[in-house]
Amino acid sequence: MSKVLLALTSAALLGLSGCADMNTNTPAAATVPAKATISAEAQAALSAAQADVKLAKSKNALWTTAADALKDAEAAAEKGDSATVLKEAQLASNHAHKGLEQLNYPVLKVGD
Repeated sequence: MSKVLLALTSAALLGLSGCADMNTNTPAAATVPAKATISAEAQAALSAAQADVKLAKSKNALWTTAADALKDAEAAAEKGDSATVLKEAQLASNHAHKGLEQLNYPVLKVGD
């Protein structure tokens, strides 16, 4: 009985080891999808928006709408959607600039 069990176990292991090598011959390029690209204009707008948001954040003047727009622009860049990247990056930059301008407003005092 033990010889039969040993033979069956050996046959099963040989069969499984043959299946393990089936995917080793696939080329690496076929398994990794090509990264989507965006236009140069969209890339420039995204880089500017990232810098503007970073500056606003460093001065504690970052609006949440600017941060959200930057996240949307970065997500669109991953998908290769240049039009959405431009739109959201410009919105992020605009709101980051407005947040920085808000620092120049006079302090409002309520009651004396």
